[in-house]
Amino acid sequence: MSESSQPLLHLNLVLHNHQPTGNFDNVFEQAFQDSYLPFLDVFEPYSSLRISLHTSGCLMEWLDQHHPEYLDRLAGLVREGRIEIVGGAFYEPILTMIPSRDRVGQISRFSEWLQNRLGAPISGMWMPERVWETSLTSDLAAADIRYTVLDDFHFRCAGLVEEQLDGYYLTEDQGRTLAIFPGSEKLRYLIPFRDPQETIDYCRMVGERRPGSILVFGDDGEKFGTWPETRKHVYEDGWLKRFFDAIDANRDWLRTSTLSETRSTIPPLGKIWLPDASYREMTEWALPVERQKVYAGLTHELEHDHRWNELKTFLRGGYWRNFKAKYPESNEMYARMMYVSSLVQQADQENGPAEVLDQARTWLYRAQCNCGYWHGAFGGVYLPHLRNAVYQNLIMAENILEQQRRKPDAWIEASADDYDFDGSHEVRLANESLVAWLAPANGGQMYELDLRRAAHNLLATMQRRTEVYHQKILDHENHSADGAASIHDRVVLKQNDLDKYLASDTRLRKSLVDHFWDETVILDDVLSGRAVEQGDFADGHWDATIRRNPDRIQVMMVRDGTASGVPLKITKGVTLNSGSDQLEIAWLLEGLPPESRLKFAVEFNFAGMPSGQDDRYFSTGSEHQRLGQLGETVDLDLASSLELHDGWLGIHCNLASDRPGGFWAFPIHSVSGSEAGFELVHQSVVVMPHWIVVPDEDGRWVVRMTLDLKCDRVSPELESWMGQSGKVGR
Repeated sequence: MSESSQPLLHLNLVLHNHQPTGNFDNVFEQAFQDSYLPFLDVFEPYSSLRISLHTSGCLMEWLDQHHPEYLDRLAGLVREGRIEIVGGAFYEPILTMIPSRDRVGQISRFSEWLQNRLGAPISGMWMPERVWETSLTSDLAAADIRYTVLDDFHFRCAGLVEEQLDGYYLTEDQGRTLAIFPGSEKLRYLIPFRDPQETIDYCRMVGERRPGSILVFGDDGEKFGTWPETRKHVYEDGWLKRFFDAIDANRDWLRTSTLSETRSTIPPLGKIWLPDASYREMTEWALPVERQKVYAGLTHELEHDHRWNELKTFLRGGYWRNFKAKYPESNEMYARMMYVSSLVQQADQENGPAEVLDQARTWLYRAQCNCGYWHGAFGGVYLPHLRNAVYQNLIMAENILEQQRRKPDAWIEASADDYDFDGSHEVRLANESLVAWLAPANGGQMYELDLRRAAHNLLATMQRRTEVYHQKILDHENHSADGAASIHDRVVLKQNDLDKYLASDTRLRKSLVDHFWDETVILDDVLSGRAVEQGDFADGHWDATIRRNPDRIQVMMVRDGTASGVPLKITKGVTLNSGSDQLEIAWLLEGLPPESRLKFAVEFNFAGMPSGQDDRYFSTGSEHQRLGQLGETVDLDLASSLELHDGWLGIHCNLASDRPGGFWAFPIHSVSGSEAGFELVHQSVVVMPHWIVVPDEDGRWVVRMTLDLKCDRVSPELESWMGQSGKVGR
């Protein structure tokens, strides 16, 4: 059969290359050297091969800055018609997570960028994590997208069977249509882990079943060199070259095509409307842990049943949006992103300066990058640098919008609204230096604390939770396969003794968390979880009022509750002045019996201040006596202050009390999984001032604290935008 004849099968190879916003430069570089560059080197000589390539905007910008010669090579292959560039949302957000205006904006902006840089006309897009909802169809069409790639799992969930997945379909929403290709899960597991001949045999079987069929492989380009053990397997051992050789040797019946070529030359198989879904593994990860265990158990039990191929079509996992319920920290980032998106929209409606609006929108779009919002084998909600990047971009966007809106250098404001979409009002207390977000309905806690100058949220924390894979660590499973194995099949412990660090917190790791314990409780009891909560203030509902003065605002929160069975009332006040980088916090306990002795502790958490460096340390006293690095444990008696320093971020946090007491401090580490294996990750530093409460003759007890927050350098990207104007906080 000549190349111009109709082949038995059109094979569409679609690679998705991505590194998230906030990832380390050396990770970008390693992925470039291990995957992106060697793949191109092997591919280029095979003149008969055609592929479709999606590279996320986060990665494209980095490549343009660090390896423009690579993009120049891509542009040449685009001109030759050998590579089709697949577009997408610029910074790889989960589209269902962001407003419609941002979906269209991100896609359109990236298409324009790709056209300008690579000369690539964009007709299709990569769907991030293949998270799909039908309402996306009209937004994609509005952004001039004609096709996208999902998984065959989506189509199976709609009732299609294997024999109906060898082409593509049209879907529709609000009168707009879109072509949707089913990516083959079987090919995802064959390539590049099994011998190339197995892929050829599978392609022949599909082509012989229906000549002229289409098969789509759509998966991560990092599988070709960056995933563990794959560089040796794919390049040094020659897997990729043998794979391309095998395709080339069978080109009389097997033809590689780009997606746009396939769509323009082959008609769709029909129309279909797909249910909300993602790839199969993602739907498992989105389930609550206990239901994940049930799902895994059912799968294991039924996969040997002769009816399994039919049964598995009806066995579905969870729904991506519920990551925001599974991990409230994800919802906090999402809600904060939605707030900044509304600020950008408002500035747009008010016809703000184009340069300011464009930069704010860029930072907003970067903060929408999906990887920090979820968790599975790949998602990074447990990775502090990805969460920090989300907040950094959001804070920078808000900073420049507010600077444009305001004239005075010093100002203050407070507002109350349901900022996190939980049905209760939160309070936002802000000035030119700080933004404190308080949740009266959830223990009167402070759940976000932004340092504008550093563009850093000190409460981008993470609660330790039990994950399904923790059992593998406890069982000391360490399966190794010959050659490369899929990430989903590997169990690798990157550190020893991880089982000793497995822990589960009872609540989010936030600040202004009010604990009551038995007076005999010591630090070891808190660290081990033996300390039993004696009060109902840490999570209870507090009534809140806002007291405003021109240069000073106080959020007053009140709760009637109990501690050690004793009814009492606590009033907690958080005060901020304009021109200040200090929070004033006071607690008034009333109704205490004369003979009562309670241990009262207030929990603060500080995120983004990891251990392991000499410029990240504790100190105390007027002489700033060093007490050790931030990853160490501190137990002070009769102290009035404790200070935390992070030289890398340029942040100094001083907690000072007018009533001497004890200070406990200790690190929080999670044990979490990633594509490289299971590892220990520093999440936050806990600081707990604590006192034995002995009431006065009126049954009252008062303590006042200050949280002084100094930043001695501006976030570099913010500084490059703002210059040295000094207008972004202190």
